[in-house]
Amino acid sequence: MSHTPPAGTRRRLARGEQRMAQLLAAAAEEFAEVGYESATTNSIAARAGASPGSLYQFFPNKEAMAQALADRYLAELGTAFVFLDDPALAGRPVDTLVDLVVDPVVEFTVANPAFKAVFAGSATPRHLTTSSRELHTTVQRWMEKVVDAIAPDLPAERRRRTATVAMHVLRVMCPLLIPVGVRERAKLVKEFKAVLRGYLAPLAAGQAASTGTPT
Repeated sequence: MSHTPPAGTRRRLARGEQRMAQLLAAAAEEFAEVGYESATTNSIAARAGASPGSLYQFFPNKEAMAQALADRYLAELGTAFVFLDDPALAGRPVDTLVDLVVDPVVEFTVANPAFKAVFAGSATPRHLTTSSRELHTTVQRWMEKVVDAIAPDLPAERRRRTATVAMHVLRVMCPLLIPVGVRERAKLVKEFKAVLRGYLAPLAAGQAASTGTPT
């Protein structure tokens, strides 16, 4: 039998959830502006209009806040990359695949400036939280699916290496998109797509040559 909490408890829970959301929003702004390494719990609390003690009621440190943001980013990006489960993925042209990969990353990065601090920041792996590492691993896995769709006969080791290079192209792209205007951003995106197409298209050509399929 389900038990409904008393009204007072529900209000306290709602206030707690609201405060957590405010703190995470402040952390995202702080990470975006000063970088993950330079951000502090004190500066995040001040930005949220809260005391450090209030922050520690919800998050023990900034690593936990980065982890919570990474969890959110992973969930939201996952909905943008559902196309990778399409059985017909392998039949799509390289240009289409590049668009499908780059466009949601661009849209997401612009909407979430702190994403660059968690995904494309300069922090060494030992500084990354579990979820941040999972975010990198998941994007790597997505890129491997794209490479596999382009060249399914590619040896596993080369597929992983190619996906790693493609992922790092995305990582380089993310920080460059935030401080520029819409027109310049569109030009940068066009250049990055050209880089990825130039890198991935020969794989499709090589696949076609090995199977005797016209390109």
